[in-house]
Amino acid sequence: MTKRSALVLFSGGQDSTICLAYALARYDRIETIGFDYGQRHAVELACRPKILSALKTSFPEWASKLGDDHVCDVSVLGEISDTAMTRETEIEIAENGLPNTFVPGRNLLFLTLAGALAWRRNISTLVGGMCETDYSGYPDCRRGTLDAQELTLSRGMERPFQIDTPLMWLDKAETWELAEELGGQALIDLVIEQTHTCYLGDREHRHDWGYGCGSCPACELRAKGYETWRAKVPA
Repeated sequence: MTKRSALVLFSGGQDSTICLAYALARYDRIETIGFDYGQRHAVELACRPKILSALKTSFPEWASKLGDDHVCDVSVLGEISDTAMTRETEIEIAENGLPNTFVPGRNLLFLTLAGALAWRRNISTLVGGMCETDYSGYPDCRRGTLDAQELTLSRGMERPFQIDTPLMWLDKAETWELAEELGGQALIDLVIEQTHTCYLGDREHRHDWGYGCGSCPACELRAKGYETWRAKVPA
């Protein structure tokens, strides 16, 4: 077992990119995995190779740590889901109190598949950008859910797994701060220019914090976090 290796759940978004930088700074060997589930903002998948290339160019000390990238076709998840993330429908709060951008089972499926790949690749640590401090209320982003999934993977595969969630207790401003700590202005610029968060897949409108519609929940969280962080940074 390679103890200093990790498999990063890498979507092409802000949070997963910062988690990837965190893993590159912390572990010796890194592989990445992404998922095509028919998401409305599938443009994030096109961002992934650009981010990986930019990381290798801007941070040569990390380049040798980056191993294989894997993309899984899990379009069945989109087929059985009826959410604003997988359908062209207005984003709103559902009757259960959750935003209709919640895709039931998504992170559970992602972590199961990531665990299966990690088992084959002799990797014991999964790194994900789940957070329950400044988020949309998704139950599969809570640490309690991930603790249960960690136990399930470990018992079901007869191998100890760890799910590392570096953003779990950070708000979005602190996430921007972490990016600066990890990679300085070069990583901040990479996150702004190359990552994608907007639920509507908008890559036309450029803001100080990056690309997006500016009004969906993901854009609002990203913009608010950026503004709060920038207000703390000395001029």
